[in-house]
Amino acid sequence: MNTLFQDIRYSIRMLVKHRGFAGVALLALTLGIGINTAVFSVVNAVLVRPLPYPNPSQLAAIWGVSERDGKDRQSLSYQDFEDFRDQTQTLAQVAVYDQAGILLTEGDEPEAIDGLFVTSDLFPLLGVSPSMGRAFTSDEDKVGAPRVVVISHNLWERRFNSDPDIVGKEIQLSTRPYTIIGVMPAGFRFPADTSKTDFIMPFAPVNADALARRGVRSFRIAARLKPEVTIEQASAEINTISHSLAQQYPETNALNTAIAVSMRKEIVGDVEPSLILLLSAVGFVLLIACANVANLLLARATSRQKEIAIRTAVGASRSRIIRQLLTESFVLALAGGLLGLLAALWSIDLLTAANLANIPRINEVSLDGRVFGFTMAVSILTGLIFGLVPAIGASKPDLNETLKEGGRSSTEGRHRNRLRGLLVISEVALSLVLLVGAGLLIKSFVKLSEVKLGFDTDNVLAVQIAPPRAKYPNPQDGANFFQQVIERTNELPGVESAGVVNMLPLSGGNTIITFTIEGRPVPAGQEPGANFRKVSADYFRTMGIPVLQGRVFTEHDTKDAPHVIIVNETFARRYLPGEQPLGKRIIIGDDNPPPCEIVGVVGDIRHAGQDAEPAPEYYIPNLQDPARYMYLVARTSSPDSASMIAAVRSAIKEVNKTQYIPQVHTMDEMLAETVAGRRFSMMLVGAFASVALILAAVGIYGVISYSVTQRTHELGIRMALGAQTSDVLKLVIVQGLSLTIVGVAIGLVAAFALTRLMSGLLFGVSATDPLTFAVISLILTGVALVACFVPARRAAKVDPIVALRYE
Repeated sequence: MNTLFQDIRYSIRMLVKHRGFAGVALLALTLGIGINTAVFSVVNAVLVRPLPYPNPSQLAAIWGVSERDGKDRQSLSYQDFEDFRDQTQTLAQVAVYDQAGILLTEGDEPEAIDGLFVTSDLFPLLGVSPSMGRAFTSDEDKVGAPRVVVISHNLWERRFNSDPDIVGKEIQLSTRPYTIIGVMPAGFRFPADTSKTDFIMPFAPVNADALARRGVRSFRIAARLKPEVTIEQASAEINTISHSLAQQYPETNALNTAIAVSMRKEIVGDVEPSLILLLSAVGFVLLIACANVANLLLARATSRQKEIAIRTAVGASRSRIIRQLLTESFVLALAGGLLGLLAALWSIDLLTAANLANIPRINEVSLDGRVFGFTMAVSILTGLIFGLVPAIGASKPDLNETLKEGGRSSTEGRHRNRLRGLLVISEVALSLVLLVGAGLLIKSFVKLSEVKLGFDTDNVLAVQIAPPRAKYPNPQDGANFFQQVIERTNELPGVESAGVVNMLPLSGGNTIITFTIEGRPVPAGQEPGANFRKVSADYFRTMGIPVLQGRVFTEHDTKDAPHVIIVNETFARRYLPGEQPLGKRIIIGDDNPPPCEIVGVVGDIRHAGQDAEPAPEYYIPNLQDPARYMYLVARTSSPDSASMIAAVRSAIKEVNKTQYIPQVHTMDEMLAETVAGRRFSMMLVGAFASVALILAAVGIYGVISYSVTQRTHELGIRMALGAQTSDVLKLVIVQGLSLTIVGVAIGLVAAFALTRLMSGLLFGVSATDPLTFAVISLILTGVALVACFVPARRAAKVDPIVALRYE
């Protein structure tokens, strides 16, 4: 142990003595270990750390699957939930929940808060209970029961000043009184990917209309598996039950089945491949950093040949020297690990603050014990990787040659040069793989950005408005409110047009409702479905959606007028191929509504983003079937549409001065959010690839520069014998480029194999895109050429007389 401490003290003295070497090595290790720690901390929080509930592996989500269009993750009905609960043999508990917002009108300033409507089963299912008060009972989860609510710890602190007597008090939510019966523990959220859960209230009182309607498929179902039951067994049973329901209730459940998935998979969603890609990318950066440090140690070993030879001559064994050199490597690696932790702390703050990709559970990212263990393991492994080969090579010096005054060992020099060359080749190959991956992501992002949405996001503002039921009790009152808001907004200077829609493009909302074409009956339960939107007369003009045939809605398309409908191009092409759609009559839903005549055909739009194909869609006038909640959209004449936000808010307040108005967004902001995930991956992989390129260039420069120093005597002889400056330049550059070309060739093979794994993250570009591979290869070769030119130019300026005296 004393010998070990002696080695550590000696290693620290050597690093302090050679500050230049230590600084460069620590910088490379800090970059490599720091970004690995930062990315692993995100992977740990999202993919590794268990969900914050007891026995989280037993938690599952139940989703509907539409056999009509092959889409999964469909919502289910309350009656489906009751059937699953009553017939299951694999699930211990089942609960329904629905995420929603409500207006807290308590106090001076109203606030929109987010929360859940849940059945009482959810609390025992999750294994959680309020830290103050109690959860609601099954008796309180019935239509007509007294209105109660459980609030979050954060809301209790923020809006109620941590009132210890809050339980039992009454508050106003959307102008209605609710009694607070409990406060949840600090940090509670459900689902675990949400940023907050401000309130939880009973499901039945606010969803009375949906309880007995099997066709209302609007809710999400959570479940807890029984012990020893696998998710595959539960999913098979749920699928069997759902097939039985499809036979029992063909009018509502035909072509609709269900599956169970683990809650972890449900929360993580599609982000897992991106995180694995990032972790692989930073692993490559760390390997490149290790190769750089190993090259530095090989160069330093040359200057320490005499020291090691003297230690060997006075009796030090080879194993003792290897241990000393490895100790130095480990001290260097651990110092890099500590600095990497500090860099990771800073990086994590940036990631959580930006949250560019809306990564689930991003607020849980921290440097916990698992992350510290990862950093320690990476540091130790790094010290072994970059320290072992130089240590073994330096531990067996040629004593006669090394201790001879001015002696040089050409054989050992050639051996070390081969090692350094191999390290540079590996750096180039790894850099090429990273650069190709970044190039593919960049090209994919560009392709995605070029896709037309079908509407114009420029200079458009949007805000969701929910008029209070107390002031606007029936749907027609709400429709009149929105008409007045549109009129006030249109009167604003700088507003070209305004309209409303119940589900705004890019907002994430969507409703599919079945329909039939008049005179073309289909079997019950097999009716086709299409996306459904309620809009005002000027909506299409405001959003820049082209009208291909017929007309748009007008203010005369009211409830008393003949019912009309507008379909999109995909609807007409799929359901009325080769026919004139205008004049055809559509029957929406299964409640025997009056037929709607098609009066117009509009262009397709991509509601879910640029990577989502347009779906069949139809629109009806909001004045004929009013919606309770609507988005106001306003197109401005000013390029800076954000400057009109205050004026739009004032226009809404003119109609109802007490109206709560959430944040007003520009459509450009909403578009940016839909591509945030791809941008996040592109930016990070691009940044890591840039670091890798710089490290590879430094590695090439270091090897060529060291080679020039070693060959100074040889170059002097060549110049004395008549070699020109251009000959020396060519000689040195060819040496560097030969290493680069070998590295590029190996990197191309590796990239061709590895980039196929990221095909799911690409859009409009092949994982083996030849142009990307070629351009990246040329860029890397060009950077290598520049890195070779500096030492080559220095070699070409060597004075032959000085070089011939060089030892």
